[in-house]
Order: sequence, then structure tokens, then C-alpha cells
Amino acid sequence: MPRHQAVFDDYSSAVPQIIIASTDSDFLDHLIPALKDAAHSRRTQALLQCLTRYAEDREADIERIGLTKHEQFLDSVSRLQHVREDTVNLTKEILKLNQSIQASTEKLAEQKGALVNTKAIRQNIADATEALRESLKVLHAVNHAHDLIRQKNYYSALKSLDDLQNEHLVPILQNRYATQHRLADVIQKSIPGSRKAISEAVMTDLNTWLFRVRETSQFLGEVAFYHTEMRRSRQRKRVEEDQFLANFKLNSSIELVCDESEEFDVLDNEELQINFEPLFEALHIHDALGQSDRFRAEYAATRRQQKDLLLPSSVELLTDDESSLSSLLEGIAGFAIIEKETMRRVPQLRSAADIEELWESMCSAAISLTSRALNDVNNAEVLLKIKGFIALFVQTMEGWGYSISTLDSFLLTLFDKYAELLKHRFSVDFQEIVSTDDYMPMAINSREEYEKVINVSWFMQSQAVEDVMYINTAHREGYTIPHLADGIEQSLDELLTEKVCLSLVERLSSQYLGQIVQILINLEHFEIACQELEQLLIRARSSSSAGGPLKLNATDEFRNNKKTAEKRIFELVNSKIDDLVDTAEYDWLAAAVAPEPSNYMQTLTRYLSNIMNSTLLGLPREIKELIYFDALSHAANKILALPLSPEVHNINSNGVAALALDVQYLTEFVSSLENGQMLRENLDELQQTVNLMESDNHDEFFDISTRNKKYGRVDALNGPMLLEKIIPVSQGAGRAAPLSNLSSRFGMMK
Repeated sequence: MPRHQAVFDDYSSAVPQIIIASTDSDFLDHLIPALKDAAHSRRTQALLQCLTRYAEDREADIERIGLTKHEQFLDSVSRLQHVREDTVNLTKEILKLNQSIQASTEKLAEQKGALVNTKAIRQNIADATEALRESLKVLHAVNHAHDLIRQKNYYSALKSLDDLQNEHLVPILQNRYATQHRLADVIQKSIPGSRKAISEAVMTDLNTWLFRVRETSQFLGEVAFYHTEMRRSRQRKRVEEDQFLANFKLNSSIELVCDESEEFDVLDNEELQINFEPLFEALHIHDALGQSDRFRAEYAATRRQQKDLLLPSSVELLTDDESSLSSLLEGIAGFAIIEKETMRRVPQLRSAADIEELWESMCSAAISLTSRALNDVNNAEVLLKIKGFIALFVQTMEGWGYSISTLDSFLLTLFDKYAELLKHRFSVDFQEIVSTDDYMPMAINSREEYEKVINVSWFMQSQAVEDVMYINTAHREGYTIPHLADGIEQSLDELLTEKVCLSLVERLSSQYLGQIVQILINLEHFEIACQELEQLLIRARSSSSAGGPLKLNATDEFRNNKKTAEKRIFELVNSKIDDLVDTAEYDWLAAAVAPEPSNYMQTLTRYLSNIMNSTLLGLPREIKELIYFDALSHAANKILALPLSPEVHNINSNGVAALALDVQYLTEFVSSLENGQMLRENLDELQQTVNLMESDNHDEFFDISTRNKKYGRVDALNGPMLLEKIIPVSQGAGRAAPLSNLSSRFGMMK
């Protein structure tokens, strides 16, 4: 800190301070401000005067001391002279000593030079030793890193290289004068190679692991399939104990909860262990090397290559060897399980999109291979076995969270093929049955036979045992996969419509009533079977399918063709009635009354009785009644047409009596039947017409009030025509009664 310069107003006080300064610096420090101040103030003369006065005062003091203390002064001078002499002597001795010291110093300097040289050598040796020691540390660290690489302790080796670089090489390289600089530079340049060696060694181990995993994929898939089959068995057992669990399929939340007690790890069990440590180490090493992106790309490429190697060029669906479908599906399952577990354990390595892409690629390839091989499959049982493999594959992979929509679509295609094979087999069998069937009711002789029939048909068991009729139906081998319900509906509908119903309808042209009746019965039971199938298919629908009613087209086809069969029965029965009535040989101008009913009438009633008690027995009651109702109505019209024939010109009372006897016989037969009172209504017109012809008072017919009471069912045109043909018995053949009166009356009535 600079000294503070004083400002002097009176030099009388400043001069003593300047004079008595202990050092030259102090003297100047006091003198310079006084000089500056004197220059500025033009007080230089005052300063000189003060200095002069101070010098005179000192001289006066010296003189006074010399006058007052003369003796002491002289004594001091004498002593000072002796001191001077001693000083001269001492100086000589010092000079001698200095010469001696100088000689010794030169010798010592030589020794010191030698010592310095010795110390430099020792320092160089120490420096070299230290440098060697440091170099040995570096080399030891290098050797340690390479030993770790040879021991496959790659991460530790990588860490050792980092420590080598940070703790040893970097400090040395930063000091360009360090003795180990060249060695450190060489080692520094070798580190990238060492890291590359570590990376290559890790990838070699990883590729070995990937190869083993690929070789294990099929066995892993086999273990996974076995585990799924065990879950199936446990689920079936739980369903047997609690039917409510039947509503929940495999892999549903309820099923998974129920199966929690049966823990099983397909990747780590008694038969198989998959160790993911090589993958973890490889990822960790490449992450430490800053090569994560490159590693992920290489790993993905490797897995794609392995996927391609996993897929064969073709598969055999008829064998159980290594090229079979089951082996392919097991391999795909194992590969996909490894992928899904890899993503779960190392999310940053595999993305969901990559795994789904591989999965869809493998599924598409498997479907393509299987589709090509399906051309050689013509056996439904083999196809059902193939479906079993794929269904097991689907349920296994669904449990691992994979999308199965592509496989579901293929299962529908597979089912179409299966349905075609079944339809073909059924068509051949059914055509053979239809061509060889005698269309007669099956006789059931025991309860066991009855149970067998019930098991293969939807028979209404409320009917009596003796009414059981065998139905030639195809028992469907059920696909247990719910989403195949739509395919089942379509295939079953086509089968029932095009094969069963059409085959039965084609045989309705038969002239045998019993065959037509049996076809009608079969159509009736197939209609019932279709209704039961509709309910069965509704129950087979999965919970995710659209609800609502289900209607098979075959149901309407069977129902509509029942009407066709009924019409055909009407045609045959009416044709037989026509044939019988056409054999009637009435003598309309007979000379005597017929003693008994005509032969045709007796044959007609026997025919109607026989078909009711035998041929038509198996028909539903309402159909039988309808046939009988139609047959009686047709017979009545046919009999009534006999006297109305243009060829009949005259009818006497004996001819009317013969007709009346036959009509009475027919009426009594109908009255004896079940619901005879209702069936007799079909004979009312015939009966009233005959009563009119027997009446002696024909005028009653022309009286509207009387006619409505007695002859209300008689046709207004037929009545007068018949009355015009009535003649007395006494009149000869070919004579006609007068027509003018009847005609005029009929005209008045109208």
C-alpha cells in the first residue's frame, strides 16, 4: 500500500524527521514531499534555511561536546585507533581464510558436481523405474482386460478397458512429455480393436444361443401344446362339476383364475429350461458400446432368417414325421413364445409391431403350406385331425396374447373343406340309403333298439314306443370352436336342402302310397330335426357372435315339401277312389231292388279302412284326418257324378234304391270311424241328393223354405237335372218322362 505523503507548512519540524530517517528509503520518503511542496509554494529558500540552520545547530552541538568532554573524546580516538589496527590485522586473517576457503570451495564444487551428476543418474533411474512401474500397471490392466475376454466375462472386460483408458491412458496422453506417452498411444489405438473383439465374441455367443433356441423351438411348442391340453382336461373336469363354467372358454379370465393353482412355466420346467442370460449380456454390452441400434437391427435380421429356416418348403398332412403339420405348428409356437417372452423381458429390444409382423408372416406361410397340402386330403377324419392340431395351436397362442383372426379365417376355410367331404360322403351314403330303402316303418323290438334310434334322430319321445319311425339322418361331427357356427349353418343348410330334401322330393313321383306316406313322415321328422338343429346352432354360437333368431332354409323346404307330399297322397288316394268308383255298374232301370251294396262300394270302404289302419297310421293325426276328409269329399263327388252323367238318361226307383243302399253303406262306414260325425259332413250333399231322388214329393225341392231345411246341401242345378231323369219302374227303358213341367218349375224357382 503506498505511503501517504505529508504536506509541510513549517520545515522546522520536517527537517529533523528527514535527517533522522533510519533508512535511505525513509529519508527519500520524507525528503521528496518537502521538495515538491517547496517547489510548488516557492518556499525552497525556507527549506534551505531550515537545513542550514539544522546543520549549524548540529555543528554547535558537536563543538560543545568536544569542548566539554575533550579527554573522553581523545580517549575515544585512541581506542578507535587501536580498533583500526586490530581491524587491519583481522582483515589480513580474513583474506587468508578467504583464500583457504576458496581453495576448499573449488574442491567442494568438484565434489558437488560429481554428486549432482550422481543424483541425476539416480533420478533418471528412479524416473525410469517409475515409468516402468506405471507401464507395468498399464500392461497389467491390458492383460487383465484380455483375460476377462478369454473368460467370456465381456462386461467386466469392457469395464476394465474403460478403467484402463480413464485412469491410465488419458492422464498419460494429456502429458505429452510423459515417458509412457508412446506406449499409451499404442494401447489407446488398440482399444477400439479390443472392443470390437468383445462385440464379435458376444455376437458369437448370442448366435450360438439363438441356434440352440431355434433347435429347441419345436420341443418348446410341444411342451406348450401339452400344457394347453392339460388345461383343457382340467377345464372339462371343472365343467363337469359346475355347468356354469361351460360358459367360459379356454384362456378366458374365469378359466385363468380357476387354473391359477396349476402353475407351469413352459420356459423353465423339468424338461426344458431357456436361459436368456446370453441375450441380456449381448444387449448390455452393445448398450455400453453405444451400439444398441445396430444390435437391435442385427438381432431382428437374425430372427427373420431363423423364421425363414423354420418354415419348410412343404408339409405332409397324412404323416406324423418331422415334416408333418404338427411339427410345423410346434416349431412356430416355440418361436413365437420366445419372441413374446423376449419382448416381455427386454421391452427395448423387440417391439410389438416386429413380433406381430413375424407372427402374421409365419401364420400366412403355415396356412399357405397347409392349403396346398389339403388337395391330397379326401378323408374327413384326417381333416378333423388337422383341425384338432390347428385348434390346439390357436388356443395355445391365444394364451400368449397373439392375434388369431387369420387362423380363425383359415379354420372356416378348413371347415368348408371338411363340410364338403362330409356332404360328399353323406350324399353317397344317403343316395344309397334312398335307393335301397323300402320306405317301410322300422320295427322296434326292444328298448335297446329304441334307445339307438333316439340317439341318432330328433324323435318326439312323447309319442308311444310303437309309433317310432326310423329317420335316416346324418349325425354331425361337431366342431367345438364357436366361431365356426356360421359355417356349420350354411353347410348343414345346403346338405339338408340339396341332398336330403331334394332326394326325398324326387321320389314323390312314386305310385306307391306307402312310399309316399313314409317320405311324408321323413319330411315331418326332418322338419323337427331342423328346428332342433336351429336351437343347437344357437347354443353353439360364441358369446361374441351376434344374437337373435336363427333360421335354416331347410326347415321351410321340408315344411313346404310336406305339402307337396300331402298333395301327392291326395292324388294317389283320389286316383284309387276314381278307379274304384269307375268300376261301378248301376242298372238305373233295374227291374228289382239290389239286395246288398255294390262290390265297388265294399272295396272302397275296405280300401279306406286299410290305408287308415296301416298305410297312413304313421302320419300325424291332423294329416290323416285331412287326407280322409279330402278322400271322402272326393268319393262323394265321384259317386254323385254317376247319375249326373250325360249317358244316364232315366233312373227308376230301383236304380235310386241301389244308389241309396251304397250311400247308406258308405255313411255307416264313415260314422264308425273316429271323428265320424265330422267326416260325415262330406257326405251331406250326396245323402240329401239321394233322399231327394227317393222322395215322392219333388215339389218340396222347388219350395225354397222346405228345400233349405231338407235339401240345403243339394246343388241347385244338379237337383232338377236328377229329378228330370226319375221315371216310374213300369216305364220301359229308353222312355223319358215329360220335362216341360219340371223345367218350368225350375225356371220359376230360379
